[in-house]
This record gives sequence, structure tokens and C-alpha cells, in this order.
Amino acid sequence: MRRLFIFAALLTLACNKPNELPPDTGGGNTDKVQVKVMTFNIYGARASSGTPANLAVIAKIINDEKPDLVALQEVDAFTQRSGATVHQARDLAALTGMEWYFTKAMELQGGEYGDAVLSRLPIKSSQRFALGVDPQVSGEPRSVAMIQVHKEGKDFYFASTHFDHLSQENSRLLQAQQLKDIVGQLSLPLIIGGDFNALPASQTVTALRSFLNMGCMQQCPLTFPSDAPNRTIDYIFTAPNGKFTVSFYNAITGYHAEKKEYASDHRPVVSIIKIN
Repeated sequence: MRRLFIFAALLTLACNKPNELPPDTGGGNTDKVQVKVMTFNIYGARASSGTPANLAVIAKIINDEKPDLVALQEVDAFTQRSGATVHQARDLAALTGMEWYFTKAMELQGGEYGDAVLSRLPIKSSQRFALGVDPQVSGEPRSVAMIQVHKEGKDFYFASTHFDHLSQENSRLLQAQQLKDIVGQLSLPLIIGGDFNALPASQTVTALRSFLNMGCMQQCPLTFPSDAPNRTIDYIFTAPNGKFTVSFYNAITGYHAEKKEYASDHRPVVSIIKIN
């Protein structure tokens, strides 16, 4: 009985752990480097209820999961709504002990609004790419925040982006083509996370899959809205073929039990990826 009790206790502890890197089970091949990545539209850190920004809640979600890399969208820098002295990418980096890079998509309320990446790996270089909108429809300019990182002998790019949110796909299809042009110029493999505002069967995701590999091939986890998700619009992609193997891919709730609310209106997506 004592042995059964100890086994049950250990099993309970194991089930309560965050999504940690699993041991390599690739038939004894241990030379594959693993990275844990997250993509998270933080909604300006305003929580699902639209309450004032709370970066500590966002940071706790990131710290609990312990990813190597995080792609962030809807990030505020010195805006009136989040605080004239608040740079959310910089401040989240301080709260998580990670390096950061931010790109402006557009000006907003006296500050900037855009995309960012956080990295537990040293950032070797960084670059901003602009994504436009279809002139036939109104919309917001978008950006891609891209960094080059290195882990255990493997160099690769990691990026964050946020596609147009309007009901028409015009701008998203344009942005998919612009992203294809960007990826075609890269000299290293790429992992990219983002809020693509497009369903798995949409024309936009179909266009993306022509040059990117989708991490969720069978059943993509629902990511929006966070309190009762009914659609998938947040993804992690890789490129090119054969450079990465996804061993884990799922969405987490992003729920803050003490505050009884979700940290954002999107659920974060977490993936464990082997670099071949």
C-alpha cells in the first residue's frame, strides 16, 4: 500500500507540471535540439474583461510555461491606455528575465502598437518588416518582428506577426504574400508565431501553408475568445520543410485563478519543436 501511495503522489505532481520539454524519444537520436515556443496575443495586457493592463499576469503565464521564445502581438509602447511610461515588451522582458525586440505596426494614443518577441536565448540580430493593407479596403498596417537566435549549435530565426482583423480577407492575403517574399529571402530556418485572424480552412491559411509548415496538422486547438474559444486564429508555423519536427502543440487557458479572469482575449499557444 505504501508503494501505491507514493506512486499516486508522484503521478499527481507530474500531472500538475507545466508543459515541459519531454525527453527525446526519436529512437536514440539525441542530437536534435529542442526549443519551446509560445505565441500570445496579449490584447495590450488588458485581460479578457478589458480591465487596465496588468503585465504581471501575462508574465506569470510566461514564467509558468518557461518557453525559450515568445511571440507577442497587440503590444503597447508608451500609449495612453497602457501608460505613458510603459513599454510592454521591455517591461515583460524584465519580469520574465528574457531579452526582447519590439516593432511598431502603427502609432496609437501618443505611443506605438505592434509586435514583439521575448527570448531566453541571446539575440544575435533583429529586423523589422512592414506588412501593408489592400488599398481597396480600410485596415491597419502590420509588422513582423524577427530575431536570429542560437541554441546548442543551431542558428535560426524566430518571428512574431499579427495579420489584418477585418472580415474581408483582402489584406490578409496580401500580407501572406508579403510574408512569403520575406521568408524567401531568409538564409536560416524560421519559426513564426502570430495572430493570423484566419481559420484553418481559410484562403489565408491555405496561402500560408504553401510556404510554411503548420504546427497543428490534425486538429488545431481553439484560441479565441479565451473564456469560451470557438475558433482557431493563432498559430505557430515553421519553414522550410524538413528543418523542424513538432513534438508538442497545444493552447493553454491563460486563466488567472486569483483574479478570476483570462489574461487576454486570446489563449496562448505553446509548442515544443525539434531542430533537425
